[in-house]
Amino acid sequence: MTKGRGLLLFPVLLIALMLGGTASAQTAGDNSVYFVTYFSNGNTQGAPDAALRLVNDGGVSTTEIEGVPNGNLYASIYILDDGQVLQECCNCKVSADGLLSESLDKNLTSNTLTGRLETSRGILKVISGTNPDPTNNVLAPGLRGTMAHIQATSNMPEQGPFFVTETPIADSNLTAGEKTALEQLCAFTITLGSGYGICSCTPEDHDF
Repeated sequence: MTKGRGLLLFPVLLIALMLGGTASAQTAGDNSVYFVTYFSNGNTQGAPDAALRLVNDGGVSTTEIEGVPNGNLYASIYILDDGQVLQECCNCKVSADGLLSESLDKNLTSNTLTGRLETSRGILKVISGTNPDPTNNVLAPGLRGTMAHIQATSNMPEQGPFFVTETPIADSNLTAGEKTALEQLCAFTITLGSGYGICSCTPEDHDF
């Protein structure tokens, strides 16, 4: 091979390596199925409402049947108060490329197991799956989300002015034990609550 040909082939090989590296990175993706975050100042007088927003990235959708909607995912949502007690759980559908907006005050903490609406702080957990049942999740990646946080300027009691921040819900590791515990606690909550302990879903692509 002459020196001239070697110099000509070098940029071609470099471009091929770059494209190959990009393809590998794109196919890797993010297979997270479990997310956690916190909420604060819920159901607090003078404080704005917080929002949990979830999107379906469309990764599980297909085009096998033209014109037939597919690729639905379901968000199993679990709400624990600051005493680490599961107060509500539910399962909401998010279609491919869809947006789900859940109000903290109206959807997620208004029907607590104990019947008390004072749940002002706690933990939210979300499992991404293909089964519309929060007591029996079939795991599937594709949900992504953010949570608005209401920050008070003074505590005990919480007083305004209040500020709103919004952050991604954190990717977390879902162990078999955690999955089973959440599903069983949700089943107990639904059974024992007799209508209480079940959160509600805002219609998809609508704000509350």
